[in-house]
Amino acid sequence: MSDLKNIALLTKDLVVGYTKEKKSHALFDSLNLSLRAGELVCFMGSNGVGKTTLIRTLTGLQKPLGGKIETINNQAVAVVLTDRINSAVMTVYDLVTYGRYPYLNWNVSLSDRDYEIVEQAIKQVHLESIVDKKLFELSDGQLQMAMIAKALAQDTPILFLDEPTAHLDLNNRVEIMNILRSLCRTANKTILVATHELDLALQTADRIWLATSDRKIISGIPEDLVLDGTFDAVFQFKGFDLKTGKISHEASRNVSISLSGSGHPFLWTKNALERCGYFISSTAELKLEVAEEEAKPVWLLTSKTEMTKFYALEKLLNALISRDTKGED
Repeated sequence: MSDLKNIALLTKDLVVGYTKEKKSHALFDSLNLSLRAGELVCFMGSNGVGKTTLIRTLTGLQKPLGGKIETINNQAVAVVLTDRINSAVMTVYDLVTYGRYPYLNWNVSLSDRDYEIVEQAIKQVHLESIVDKKLFELSDGQLQMAMIAKALAQDTPILFLDEPTAHLDLNNRVEIMNILRSLCRTANKTILVATHELDLALQTADRIWLATSDRKIISGIPEDLVLDGTFDAVFQFKGFDLKTGKISHEASRNVSISLSGSGHPFLWTKNALERCGYFISSTAELKLEVAEEEAKPVWLLTSKTEMTKFYALEKLLNALISRDTKGED
């Protein structure tokens, strides 16, 4: 991991911020970070911490207040920001071809190779079926994919994206992150994504850059930052247990249940019980087994006096709540 041959970008004592009324305001100070080839990095932090400003600085759109940014072998970069597109009447194909414009000569004519790269970018983000659609006809997810394809058409080894999954539904968010991860693996791209998608970042990123309140950025693999408490310290989660990935529920019903089983039905049953205020205890007299019958889950509830079988989790919960209301043991 420390092999310099794999380093695509370095920062040396970088100071990032802005100047207002001839006075400098630093958002990040003395950053010594690196991006590696074939690595997907998710950049996270609280709202307003300066994620967009850092991306604009790393891509050369904004001057640093101090320090240096070095791309190995002067590698070019591409960036997808959150700026709105004005020419909404152009097609998806037209938009993607704009990614080749930095390479065109004075006659602004695409070569066969340019067209090949455009076609490849469209295929990489699975836009073949909508290449002739106007931008105003696209969903937010499709438009974001088209912007990513345009950046890919620039054919740069390093790609920066600012909140590419903002305002998208779950399917589109997952698809975009999976595509970016695949590009790192198959095309050896170096990709930095500023995002608020904690759950997706933890499952897809090779590395996390985590902005702290003291103008620093902590870099590490997701699992280490979870286990050592860094995420908890930075975000100060309220009612969310990051180590389990679940919201903390209060056992409000004063009823304990001994739960047994395995697989996804067991996990979702535990979630339902805790959500409804029940306490899970291996020593409880009221016992619930999550079993299987004809490849479907069934629930066996055993009390002191009887055993009842349920074929739907909702019916089980209704029965438990009824028992609770009647004060049964």
